[in-house]
This record gives sequence, C-alpha cells and structure tokens, in this order.
Amino acid sequence: MKRIHFTGEDLARTRLATTIGVAAETFDSVKLLRDRDRSPGFHHWRQSVSGQLGEQARPLVALMPARGPMVDVASLAGDATCIEEAAENMLAAPRALWRMELEHIVFQSAHRSWARSLFSGDPEPRRQLAAALTACHRVNVEPYWGRVSSHLAAVRAAYAGTMAEGGVEQVLHTLCPSLVRWRAPVLEVCHPRDADVYLRGRGLVIAPTAFSSRQVELLQCPLDTAEAPVLAVPTIGDATAGTAVWDVSESGGQALGDLLGRTRAAALEAVADGCSTTELARRLSISSAAASQHATVLRNAQLITTSRDGRAVLHTTTSLGAALLNSVLSRPDSTTARRPGSRRGTTFKPGLNGSPPPDAACHGSSGARSK
Repeated sequence: MKRIHFTGEDLARTRLATTIGVAAETFDSVKLLRDRDRSPGFHHWRQSVSGQLGEQARPLVALMPARGPMVDVASLAGDATCIEEAAENMLAAPRALWRMELEHIVFQSAHRSWARSLFSGDPEPRRQLAAALTACHRVNVEPYWGRVSSHLAAVRAAYAGTMAEGGVEQVLHTLCPSLVRWRAPVLEVCHPRDADVYLRGRGLVIAPTAFSSRQVELLQCPLDTAEAPVLAVPTIGDATAGTAVWDVSESGGQALGDLLGRTRAAALEAVADGCSTTELARRLSISSAAASQHATVLRNAQLITTSRDGRAVLHTTTSLGAALLNSVLSRPDSTTARRPGSRRGTTFKPGLNGSPPPDAACHGSSGARSK
C-alpha cells in the first residue's frame, strides 16, 4: 500500500494531464506482452501484436525486472505524444538522470559491459534503447495511437467534469475504486510496496494510461524534487473499454471515408494524437504538399487546429473532430483493423513472450517510476 499525504495546498495544486507520454505507454505495452497479461480489455490488441516482437525489443525488456521498481521511461523521455520526439528526449537525457534510474538494476554477467557503457553515458547503448523504443511503438502502439489518444482525452474530460462539479476530493473518491481509496487527507493506493509519500505542497498530477491494467503507479522525477508527482491510472480493464479502443468497424471506417474521402479520413485520425505536417505526410505516405493541403481542408472544416512555434507546426483535432472520430470509428461490433495509412512496422522473430530477457536479474531503481 502506498499512502499519499495531502495538505490543503496539495489539493489546490492537484491537476489533470491527458497522458504520461507515448514512450511510457510503449514501454508498458512491451511489459504487458512479457507479463502475459490476460486482462479482457487487451484481448484483441494482444491477438493483433503477439509474436511480432523479438530481438529488437530486448534492450527495453532488459530494463524490466521480474520484481521491484523499473526504469521510469516517462522521466527519461518526457510526456511527448510523438515517438521521434520521445526518442530524442531519451538520447538527450542528463547523464545524472540515467545514473539515478540505473544504479540499482543488476544485469546478468553477459550484459554487464553493455550496462556499464549505458551507466557511464556511452551514446551507443542509448541509441539501441531509442531504436528499440521506436520499433516497439510501431508494432504495439502506432496502429492504435489515434484511438488511444481519443480515449485518454475522454477520460481526462470526465475527470475534469467531476472536478468541476464536486472538486478535487470528489475526483479522488471516484478515481479508480478497485485500486485507490480516498481517506482524507490520505490517498491509499494498492501497491506491492509499502510507502508513505508526502506531497509537501507540490500537488499531484493525475494522468490516465492505456497500456496498464493492474496497478496505479506514482511517477516522481528524481532530479527535480520540487516537481509534482504523476499518478498514472489504468483506464482499460474490461472487454467493453478495450473493444472501443482496439477495434474499428469496417462499416465505420468506410462511412468516414465516404464522408471525407479515404485519405482525408486517414489524415483526421492520424492527427488525433497531434503531429506535424511532415509527420502526417510520413504516416500517410504522401508528399508534404499534399499533407498540407489535406490539413488545410480539415482546418477550414473546423475538424483540426494548427499551432505554430517558430518554424514548427503542430496539427491536433478539435472537439468537433474528436467527436466525429469517436462516433464513427468506435463501434462494439468492430472487426480487426488498423489505422488507415499507418505502418505496422517491421515483423520481428517470435521470442518475447515467455522468453527471459537478457538482463532480467534486476533489483529496482531509485528513479521516478515507483512500482
């Protein structure tokens, strides 16, 4: 049991986030496969991706101990929703942060040289981890990320509605009854490790997660003790929730295509998790000029919005665009499908499920992910 102690100031500073980031979600998706999680909410997803990950996933699997804390990928890669940005963040993470995340992990003898290089700041092991993260994302997450993002946004909106009507304590009361209990001024979180956490005026960030089904996690940045911890809350536990996220009905996808045109419908779904014009072009395998034109049409229809930061351009769906995607694409009678225009990535050799990771003898970490 973890006991999170609030003050009045902490309650006032508690806020909501939409995601813990695509890197952490990808890491958790690999862990779901390795742990052979049988939650009904992930049945369709597991059937779609099982057997596709192998050797290229092993650098990530090496950081997943069978017991105890794990490396906090969210701390290393941030909460970016673009996997390329997350990988760049991981490569650029301070050496001190890497050392704090890795110092308590014990690697098998065959991999100690690699681990020492990673610990000392050698860029090559970092590049291997970033490549593994990207490869796993393309198989496990990318085909579903648009719908996952819409799901997480809807969950956050529900939290916000509860907060608006009943305040922060009502959110804490109703957050995740099977795993969390609010007994003012303490939030009790079911957890295999017993600990008391004092927020001390920092507040708490509540973020829904998709690729986690069994445990609420408290994520804390080891380099910035003044930063508010993040409470990562599972949101997909039953088959109904899973169906809405992993399945897309052929009739729904056809209907959206008939309405907007096939490529433009794919563009709207691709933009659901936020992307640049260049990224949109890559996802749809079209030119940047064509991607820009589709984005302009969708923006003029008030289905997406575009923001600029210097030369960078980011497209995201509006509430109208998200509502259209949710109403047309999320159907309980859906069949196996993937996001139009997305890449499934490389098919890897079987071997992740049930096979021991190369560096599985781990004790835990002093890093941010409080497992």
